[in-house]
Amino acid sequence: MVFGLVVIYVLTAIVLFVVGIIQIIIKSSRNEPVKPGLKLLIISVIMAVIGFGACAVLLFNS
Repeated sequence: MVFGLVVIYVLTAIVLFVVGIIQIIIKSSRNEPVKPGLKLLIISVIMAVIGFGACAVLLFNS
């Protein structure tokens, strides 16, 4: 059960990161604001930091 949730969490972070990169590339080529893409990148990085922190806590306590 926990492994499935971890996989879903990691996949969500990866999808947000990729979509953010794609949005930044497309919008910068059209001279549109890239703020939504940057928000997705920031969210994915925060999710990665929280995920690594949770893994460290779990490994430290086991």
